[in-house]
Amino acid sequence: MKAIIVGGGIGGLAAAAAFHQRGWRVEVLERAPEFTEIGAGVSIQPNGLRALDALGLGDALRSGGLADPLAGIRRTHGNWLIRNDVDGLKRRFGQWATVHRAALIDLLRAAVPAHALRPGTEVREVRPDGTVRHSGGTSTADLVVGADGVHSATRRSLWPRHPGPRYVGYTTWRFIAPPQPVEGSVETWGRGERFGYVPMPDGRVYCYVLANAPAGSRIHLDELRERFARWHDPVPALLNTADSDAVLQHDTYELPELPTYVSGKVALLGDAAHAMTPNLGQGACQALEDAVTLASAADILGVRAGLEQYDDVRRPRTQTITRRSRQAGAPAHWTSPPLTALRDVALPLLPRSLFNRSLTPAYT
Repeated sequence: MKAIIVGGGIGGLAAAAAFHQRGWRVEVLERAPEFTEIGAGVSIQPNGLRALDALGLGDALRSGGLADPLAGIRRTHGNWLIRNDVDGLKRRFGQWATVHRAALIDLLRAAVPAHALRPGTEVREVRPDGTVRHSGGTSTADLVVGADGVHSATRRSLWPRHPGPRYVGYTTWRFIAPPQPVEGSVETWGRGERFGYVPMPDGRVYCYVLANAPAGSRIHLDELRERFARWHDPVPALLNTADSDAVLQHDTYELPELPTYVSGKVALLGDAAHAMTPNLGQGACQALEDAVTLASAADILGVRAGLEQYDDVRRPRTQTITRRSRQAGAPAHWTSPPLTALRDVALPLLPRSLFNRSLTPAYT
């Protein structure tokens, strides 16, 4: 049996590794000239680590990147809006890990035979019968996996009338700051903007910034430094020590719900199927879950029944998490002074258990 994977990111390489471990021949078509990742950090939550465990890779990630869950959310002057029970979350759900995205890509790539990797290959069309037309010719397989991201060529080929990704109204910056002391993973909410930071095992700090802006806006690091200069420590220091050449900015998109993730011999996974906002940190984790579920179902049940099972299991879960992610970040992007004032008064009064319960669907 052969699987073609379109896209060599986290989800695509995880799918290739999962099928390879089950004895399938795999072919990974990646548009970029090499299999790597120029992104910043990535937090893998307990459910993502369990998916990596299914690939035999979970312990390798834990050995180099153990981390704590989000400690909570602060106001711009430092007072807490929400405090999470960090130890309780770990006892209940398991461990978190934070690594550079390139390290995770390297881990997954090493689990796939080198001869199966085809960088510099642009996919032009995917057909339901398992045919893939690309810049190197034509390939066919028993199953095709569309793991080619939010602007998926696979999805456009098979769902041409479905609405494309929609801009959610805010843009995102990511960078890794040099080593410096921080008190754990924290996110801070302002009015239409927020700043988060996550300590990494080597002392560096993964940072992310989200702010309301028109699609296509490009804002330089100097403007971010000025914009957040009066926020609580260590936010200004993290921005002041950042390297402007290493700050990545991407507009934030999500995908309207698809009626199915499968068509013929083709299945979508990751952002190609359910691109979501980063508010729950579940994008990579859900792609990993997709990959191991798809390979297991197709191998055990056969391609046709396996794809049906994959769609039945994964579509409701991922679409629910996409909606929850959108809702979780919405209050941070309110710009009305009365609404944000109400938010800042109300959130600290809510019981901690309420927030813990809201996380359960994602982590389980």
